[in-house]
Formats: sequence, C-alpha cells, structure tokens
Amino acid sequence: MTKKKKYGKVQVKNFKWIYAFLLPTIIIFVMFYVQPIVVMLTTSFTKWDGFNDPAFNGISNYIKLFTNSASAASIKNLILWSVIAMTFHVGFGVLTAFVLYLKPHGWKFTRSVFMIPNIISAAAWALIYRFIFNDQMGVLNSVIRVFNKDFSVQWFYQSPYAFWAVTLTWLFYAVIVTLIVLNDLMAIPKELIEAAKLDGANGWQLIRFVELPLCRISIGTGMLCSITSRISMYEAIALTTAGGPGDDTMSLSVLLVRAITDYNYGFANAIGVIMFLIGLLVMYIVTKAFRMNDSIY
Repeated sequence: MTKKKKYGKVQVKNFKWIYAFLLPTIIIFVMFYVQPIVVMLTTSFTKWDGFNDPAFNGISNYIKLFTNSASAASIKNLILWSVIAMTFHVGFGVLTAFVLYLKPHGWKFTRSVFMIPNIISAAAWALIYRFIFNDQMGVLNSVIRVFNKDFSVQWFYQSPYAFWAVTLTWLFYAVIVTLIVLNDLMAIPKELIEAAKLDGANGWQLIRFVELPLCRISIGTGMLCSITSRISMYEAIALTTAGGPGDDTMSLSVLLVRAITDYNYGFANAIGVIMFLIGLLVMYIVTKAFRMNDSIY
C-alpha cells in the first residue's frame, strides 16, 4: 500500500511538470487561435467599422451574405473548385507519387524539380500565369497565333475562360499531395508486397488492393489540404482576375478582403465564420470517408 502511495505522488509530480511545460503553449494557443475565433464569432452579429464600438444587428450580416449574388457565385465556384481539387488535383499528385515510387531513371532529379513550384510563393506563381495568359505577349497566345494569326483571347478577362485560367494556376501545384503519398508508399513493408506477389497479384492488383488502401490516410490528408486551400484561395484570384469578369472567379476570401477594405468588419467576420464552418465540415467528411482515425495495419 505504501509503495502505491509513493508511486501515486511521483505520478502527480510528473503531471505538474508536464502541465508547467505545456502552459506557455496553451497560453499562446488561446491568445492567437481561440481568442480570435471567439471575437470573430461574436462580432459577426454586429455592425462594426473598426473605429466605433460594435453595434449588435442580429443576423443581418448572414442574411446579406446569403442573399448576395457575389456570395452565391463564390459558393458555386468553391464547389466546382473542390470537385476539381478532389479529382484532377489530388489525382495528379497521387499519379506522380506512384510514378516516382517505381523509381524510373532520373526519379530523384524529377522529384527535386517537382519541388520547385512549392518553393515559389502563390503570389509569384499567379504573376507567372498572368504573363503566360497575357493576350498581347503571353506565351499561350503566341503559340496559338503560329497557327491562327488573328487569334486573341483575354484569358483572365473573358467569360468563360477566366474560371479555367484561374483553375490552371493551381491545378498542377500538387507537390504536397505527391510527397505525402510517396512517403507512405516508401514505408510499405516489402514483405507485404512479396506476399501479394506470391498470391498471384499482378501490377494493377498490387496498386488497387495493396498500395492504394495502405495510402488511404495520406490521400485523405492530401485531399483535405487541397480543398481547404480552395476555401482560403486569395492570391491567385486577386492578382489575376480580382473575382471577375462579373463574379465568374469570385471567392469567399476575396469577398472577405473587400469587406475589410470597406471597413465592414462585422460582415467580414460573418464571411470568416462561414469559411471556418465549411472547413470544419470538409474536415469531418474527409476524415470519415477515408477513416483517418483508424489504423492502416
């Protein structure tokens, strides 16, 4: 009994030290994460210009948000971009990971080159595409004019081209997905692969029934990163189309920044709350769909 008591005291002391070391992290987390979320949520029900005290206006900001044509276009674009992200963007990243996993000649060099777009900032990447799609001296139009001298399309300023031009600025920017999936592929025990081959599995069956299921969590993580990036996407739009033409490329993040520049912080925070809730919903759906809380092996 005495030994148990002493052991219990040691355990309590250890917990005190653990809490002491965790306290700075908890304080920082509350100050920079929890507190801003609480402020965003409470002020989303107010009319606030940043100079005067917030004035409670009920759900007016949310009514304005859901009855606004620009907001409807933003939600529609977000859904389309999310579908494209889940299929083509993540699919391209996974396909590249499997190609690199086969270790073809020069695969290490290819992997390094594939990292370059990730080093370049999203703003710089958007400016590069702005030059590529320039209607007068852009690379794309110059190549097309070799076959059709009279061709002239303003890719970022004409509908329906603008939406797809903005989409192309991030569509093949899938290095995160590739690296996460490639890491999981490299970690698959060789014994499992050999056992599957002994059972008569061919190349496609290995991918479908062994390798893909074992990469389930990494693919889910890549999909989560891809979709949440579409929710917060700003630079690619702001530096190319600014949400136009009309509302063809409008996003919630662009609407949020516009509300901030108009000193309409209550409305901006209402948009922020909706973006936050959409992010939580996406996280829940992807986590459940890919059973990310379950062990793979």
